[in-house]
Amino acid sequence: MLKLCRLRPHLWFQLYWVIYLVWFFTLDWTITDPAYIIHSPLDDRIPFCEWFIFPYCSWFVLLVAVTALLWWYDTPAYDKLCLMMFSGMTFCLILYMLLPNGVDLRPTAEQVGRDNIAMDLMQLIWRADASNNVCPSIHCQSSGCMALAFAKSKLAAGRPWLKALAYGWAALICISTVFTKQHSVIDVVCGLALVAVWYYPLYGRRKTAAAPKM
Repeated sequence: MLKLCRLRPHLWFQLYWVIYLVWFFTLDWTITDPAYIIHSPLDDRIPFCEWFIFPYCSWFVLLVAVTALLWWYDTPAYDKLCLMMFSGMTFCLILYMLLPNGVDLRPTAEQVGRDNIAMDLMQLIWRADASNNVCPSIHCQSSGCMALAFAKSKLAAGRPWLKALAYGWAALICISTVFTKQHSVIDVVCGLALVAVWYYPLYGRRKTAAAPKM
């Protein structure tokens, strides 16, 4: 194990998750009456669909898969992922503290009127995750970061289908957040905007100086 850590010294970046989880759930449990309710007229036009809970929960699979693959096969891409994803998460948590926000979109099980495995899972998520601290959406921000980091890594170089898979998976996760009423469309847009902020600094093309003519 020590030899593995010496070969892949950046594994310790994952200790950030301890800080994040303590910070996030502390806010989740203490901010019970958000000062700002996030809502867009478009939210009212999007129907609730409990079956989107499966792509919503696939976020955990995407997180583990992309992080592990980049850590093992492409350390520079892994470093970029950690930088943009963890900095974005930190920004979100600070914003939640300064501007406590939430959504009032979730229907009750009685209002939905359906009983199936997706609704059972949906209710578990609702009990574990309050409808506070939503904008920007960390679910969408981190999904965008993972898709971008993987698509720009050497693992996806020359493999357009892998890039399409990464972006498509992340897009499906983002879509699932509004169909499960976990987030407003505004949360999604703000979350993805945090990904866009890092695009040029990390992946923008650098112009090389032209060689002098002889």
